Amino acid sequence: MAYILLIDDDPQICIIFKQILEAEGHSVVTASNGQEGIDIFRKNRADLIITDMVMPVKDGIKTIMELEREFSDLKVIAISGGGVIEPDRYLALAECIGIKQTLTKPITRAQLINAVNEVLDSQ
Repeated sequence: MAYILLIDDDPQICIIFKQILEAEGHSVVTASNGQEGIDIFRKNRADLIITDMVMPVKDGIKTIMELEREFSDLKVIAISGGGVIEPDRYLALAECIGIKQTLTKPITRAQLINAVNEVLDSQ
């Protein structure tokens, strides 16, 4: 199973997603903002990053772009519930920088598991 880094400033999302993913056999570490996520990833590289787009300190786009400069083969799922603009617009930005899997909150258990399996199985 995979080692997953979950980055989201909503502690409830972190708790719920961590429980779901651990029940599927994955190991999950959480970060509450992009900079914390970057620091964790640099110390212990994850197989998959799931990141919110709208967060304090460093948003999802900046987080992904910074990590991609150092690590070329990232597997990322971008998630968003929106903010100043609609979630689809944030996720469209993620797609523009090469993120192939995006999810709009609220996210069901099945959606999360399917997205994780799809990204982990991709080359």
